[in-house]
Amino acid sequence: MNRTVVRVHKPGGPEVLTVEQEPAPSPGPGEVQVAQTAVGLNFIDVYLRSGLYPSPLPFIGGQEGAGVVTELGAGVTTLQVGQRVAYAGAVGGYASVRVLAADKVIALPDGISEITAAAIMLKGMTAEYLVRRCHVVKPGQLVVVHAAAGGVGQLACQWARHLGATVIGVVGRREKAQLATESGAHHVVVLSEQSLVDEVKRLSNGHGADVVYDSVGKDTLKASLDSLRARGLLVSFGQSSGMPDPIALATIGGARSLYITRPSMHAYTHTRAELEESSSALFDVVLKGVVKVKPPTTFPLTEAAAAHRALEARQTTGSVVLLPTV
Repeated sequence: MNRTVVRVHKPGGPEVLTVEQEPAPSPGPGEVQVAQTAVGLNFIDVYLRSGLYPSPLPFIGGQEGAGVVTELGAGVTTLQVGQRVAYAGAVGGYASVRVLAADKVIALPDGISEITAAAIMLKGMTAEYLVRRCHVVKPGQLVVVHAAAGGVGQLACQWARHLGATVIGVVGRREKAQLATESGAHHVVVLSEQSLVDEVKRLSNGHGADVVYDSVGKDTLKASLDSLRARGLLVSFGQSSGMPDPIALATIGGARSLYITRPSMHAYTHTRAELEESSSALFDVVLKGVVKVKPPTTFPLTEAAAAHRALEARQTTGSVVLLPTV
């Protein structure tokens, strides 16, 4: 059996994404072969492709997807051929067929489609650890979510609101404000028109936010810090505008005594138990309708470069999914 892959041979722009045909790999001990029906696109794919996050070359992009198990490696007893599965955090996703370690794969429950799974596994488990473990969102807290119209942002806004927080969604342009509202934000700040710090202070009667979730990075980090209450937490978990500038410790000390963390999904799903906990919590809120998933924007896998261009130009809202042809 052959497969289609999208491989990076050198760092660069979307044009370095190369579509190739090759024999599909067979699973080794403890592995499964999966025929993928949907592959998620995330900003970390851009970071790896561009070289911002160095990776050994060449490599196949993509870190999340879903499909059907087609072959079991020796010793695999937890999965079956024909079973629908999904995963996140395993590089090599831009492929019509791939091999994965069985302990990194999650069986999909009825009611979660493969396209939905590819749209939410990485983003949804990111939202899960952000609002349930990195900072435990509680009723009455004021939460700021940057990129509120994006994939993680939409899920995090809904989840934080469900947990009882007042949510301020932040977007770059006015046309994305309605989507942030639909995703659970009680208030929306449009950075092209408003000051985040001023709006947070106004909405909090001068106290500031309990936590700010910042995936934008360089362009927003200072405003995020300045929007926090005393002993508030800045969660810097991305850099779509570039890597944030270094922060002098003195700027977060003194009377406000702020906290900063730089988490990753890998650190919060490192063990099998954590992976199962995170995915189960995600599936639960989606199946109950607490967190609603909008249909993703889709591209053929062979048009991954066009999908990257759209994502980087911020022309997309919500999730983007690549569709392989097996």
